[in-house]
Amino acid sequence: MRDDPLGHGSAVIEAIGRRAPSALFCVAQVFDQRGVTSALQIATAIDWLVAQDVRLINLSLGLRQDRSLLRAACAAAVARGGLLCASSPAQGEGVYPANYPQVLRVTGDARCAELEWSWLNSAQADFAACVHGTYPGQSGASLGCAALSGHIAGFLVEHPEASNEQVIEWLRHNARFRGPERRFAP
Repeated sequence: MRDDPLGHGSAVIEAIGRRAPSALFCVAQVFDQRGVTSALQIATAIDWLVAQDVRLINLSLGLRQDRSLLRAACAAAVARGGLLCASSPAQGEGVYPANYPQVLRVTGDARCAELEWSWLNSAQADFAACVHGTYPGQSGASLGCAALSGHIAGFLVEHPEASNEQVIEWLRHNARFRGPERRFAP
């Protein structure tokens, strides 16, 4: 991996690796030194990962606007058997690529311990996982997405022939929590 001044990519890889220590990584770094990326950069990375025969693509990122080339890259990856997990905010307007129908929308869930996840099935996200990273200040949908990708990667190491539908069914069946987190004021 190239230099990672923001620490985002390193935190994402660590979150996946803690849950799937024997998983192999293929990294397509899309953020520049300032943390900026584009739909073109992300679509190119997805296309490259598909060409490398990557089965699971973690997209701990989100863009506010739909772009046809990003939509097409996601659709092509899924058509080739890839499974895409993308960050989705817990509140507010959705982002892309998580808003595409063939992409798993993932956020963080404060209820989840490190080895747990939730099946939310909500307007905001399909699934959620542990929201906290290893170091103080690391939290959010990006890490929740990475955590869920780690759980999926671990499952795929044990069940490499599993279809996307089988992976999703396994996630639903083994979710620690069902439905969105509810917060009540005292």
